[in-house]
Amino acid sequence: MQNREHDKDRKYEFIIIGSGAGGATLAMELARNGKDILVVEKGRYERKFGNLRDIARFYGVRNSSPQMRGSREGVLLFRAFMVGGTTVVSCGNGIRSLEAELGDLGILLAEEFVEAEREMNIGPLPELLLSEGSQKLKWAAQALGYRMELMPKFINFEKCTKCGKCIAGCTNGAKWSAIDYVEEAIRYGASVVYETVTRRVLVKHGRVEGIAVTEPQGEKKILADTVIIAAGGLGTPLILNRSGIEEAGKNLFLDLYINTFGEGRGINQLHEPVMAMVNDEFLSEKGFIISPFINRWKIGRFSELGKAGLHLNQNNLMGLMTKIADESNGCIFPDGSISKVVTKRDRERLCEGASLSREIMIKAGVSEESLINSKIQGAHPGGTAAIGKIVDKDLQTNIDNLFVCDASVLPLASGLPPILTIVALAKRLSKMLIT
Repeated sequence: MQNREHDKDRKYEFIIIGSGAGGATLAMELARNGKDILVVEKGRYERKFGNLRDIARFYGVRNSSPQMRGSREGVLLFRAFMVGGTTVVSCGNGIRSLEAELGDLGILLAEEFVEAEREMNIGPLPELLLSEGSQKLKWAAQALGYRMELMPKFINFEKCTKCGKCIAGCTNGAKWSAIDYVEEAIRYGASVVYETVTRRVLVKHGRVEGIAVTEPQGEKKILADTVIIAAGGLGTPLILNRSGIEEAGKNLFLDLYINTFGEGRGINQLHEPVMAMVNDEFLSEKGFIISPFINRWKIGRFSELGKAGLHLNQNNLMGLMTKIADESNGCIFPDGSISKVVTKRDRERLCEGASLSREIMIKAGVSEESLINSKIQGAHPGGTAAIGKIVDKDLQTNIDNLFVCDASVLPLASGLPPILTIVALAKRLSKMLIT
């Protein structure tokens, strides 16, 4: 990726902090329209994907960095810092989430969803890409009277090799990621700086002036007319706190999930895109979805299951994920530590989903004695700069020309992947900023 270095002595029209789903979309849309942009990214531009060493690098396994920081109460939470953010290591799920709820707040996204779905080439996974294990799970669910539908994906299915390593980054260029938008923004003239940490937003008389950053060469200030923070549900509130918006960081949700693993009889889910199907028929009433998922790496299974995870036979490995819309009762503190209590309602939803998962897996031929549930984990941190609390419906804070556009603005958990919704929000915001 070619990078246009920023001019240290001039003022930009726009600074965008972060290059994930929100930041990259804004950069592309604004650059397409001739705007003068600088993207400031904390992570590196990664060039290697697909194996265990890459995962260790993305998630900071070796150095116990903040990527691996969980909650004080023991909820596991993984973060990946890089150009493209967590879209690079996502499962590639392209689902509209919170469309009605945002509409009730006056944020209508129908046009933006259509634009994003077309650009990201979103469509249901072809059945021919299902593993033998997931085919069996689909049959079992239907035999029990449940739906198991093919997941909408932002994947070029012709390029997909069914390697099952989506969460390690796609080695074949089959999966869309925000890197695609960053590269397009650069082609239109945007500048990008990497390994640069935004400390705070500079404010004068209630209006943005720029940002203060730390980069490999040292600390400095970069001036801009407008600043958009898109550093994610955990990164954004810390920048807002240091910029004088002390209320940010509350109302954290994580879309909590657990995985139920077991051993099939000569079948597995190793060779398919991750989360190839979804059952969402219980989402509105009971707050959970179920989707096929396995952790193909032993060290990953150890982190989720402890020693029991090491004994599962990978060649027979089967699994279903239960993901819930959890309560927004968490908090990220100014020092970066996280509190997330799993409430009684959250546990009930996880247990009900896991019970359904067990029922389906047993019907599919998974050994009942081998079934085991993982620790509780968090997938999609958000709500920490929520619409109606920290930003208005135009995603502007109480500081003029300071906006936020990432999962932190989402008003509540949906239990569904948020990437498509964040892209749509960014497209809406870019239209407002261009006019």
